[in-house]
Parts: sequence; C-alpha cells; structure tokens
Amino acid sequence: MDRSNHWQAVFFDFDGVIADSMDIKARAFAELFAEYGPSVQAGVVRFHLDNGGMPRHRKLRHCCERIAGMAVDDSHLDRLGRRFAELVFDGVLAAPLMPGAVESLRLLEREQIPAFVVSATPHEEMNRVAERKGLREYFLEVHGSPRSKTEIVADVVSRFDFAPQRCLFVGDALADLRAARDTGLHFLGIVPAGSASLFPEGTTISATVLIPAAPACGPLADPGRS
Repeated sequence: MDRSNHWQAVFFDFDGVIADSMDIKARAFAELFAEYGPSVQAGVVRFHLDNGGMPRHRKLRHCCERIAGMAVDDSHLDRLGRRFAELVFDGVLAAPLMPGAVESLRLLEREQIPAFVVSATPHEEMNRVAERKGLREYFLEVHGSPRSKTEIVADVVSRFDFAPQRCLFVGDALADLRAARDTGLHFLGIVPAGSASLFPEGTTISATVLIPAAPACGPLADPGRS
C-alpha cells in the first residue's frame, strides 16, 4: 500500500476534542470556589476557559493565589486536585463524544495509523477515563500531566522516529497549537459550531473531528466547519 499520503501519527487532546466535557470541568471549577462568592467563581471559570491545556495544578494555584487571594501549599493543592477529580470523573465518563470523534478513531484504526492522547488531565486519571469510556483500544498511548504537551509530543515523536511534518495534532486550545508548533506538527483546531475561534487567523479549524488528508507539502488543507 502506498502510504506516502497518510499521516504517520495523530495526536489528540481529550476534553473538547474526543469528549464533549468542557462544561463539566467549568462547573467543577465554579463549585470548587463556591465559598468565595460569584465574582471569584466567574473569574475562576473565565481563567479555566481561557487557559485550556494548562496542567490542573497550575490552574488551581493561579486561581487560589491570584483570583481568590488565598495562599496555598502543595498539600492544599493536592487536596483541591483530588476534590476536582471527584467532581468531574463521573461526568466525563457520561459525557457524549464530540461529533466525528468515533468515526475518526475508527478510520485511523482501519488505516493502522497510531493515535495518541495528549491531555492536561493528570496522567493516571486520563488513563482511567480512556479505559472506562471504552476508548483505550483506539490509542497506542494515553498521556497526561504533569509533563507539558510539548514534552509529551516531542518524546513520542522521538521514540517512534516519526517525521513531525507527517504528524497531526487535533486540539481545541492555544496550548495545543503551541505544542504542535513547538514540535513541527500540523494542527487542526476544533471550534464547535456557533463558537468564536480563539486561534490566530489562518489556523485550520473544523467544527467536527474530521481527519484531513496528509499534505504532500505546504499547509494543511482546511476541512471546513461543517
């Protein structure tokens, strides 16, 4: 089979790309800071939404120190992180998949193109979610924080000797775009229908998880926002 026009690998963020779970995590951030009042809750949720792809402990530290005005140590952050995981775990398991996600994963499986999860969710939690949602079989590896997305992608590309220009990152956050750019991957931004794109002008975006053909050279063709 001529595989010159196939991707060597496809990397996926999870929340907002594979699972429609962004609202679940936003509500959990609001609940976690309920005792500080609605203005703090609103600020925390805004920071969460504006910083998709940031590791959870970094988000929590910022929200505590800069928004709630509360000094925290590592043990407090660990407790908050565990409480957050309790609040979101069942919801993420129950969350529907994003439009096109299953079809794309099945296509990659048929074409024998390895898929990877690269998430800011803590590593062990991310693996439990993928397993419990019945998705683990579609991914060669599932990765989460504390490593950055750039570190994870660079490690995978190096270990498997992938050519970065023949790999694709599918994400919904600026952190995903930065990881793709930092490692030389093509990028497809997921922007739900009716939502404003947060990506720079010229970024290839789609409302569905639709894997485009790998380009022989040059930029990625825009699959459209159908």
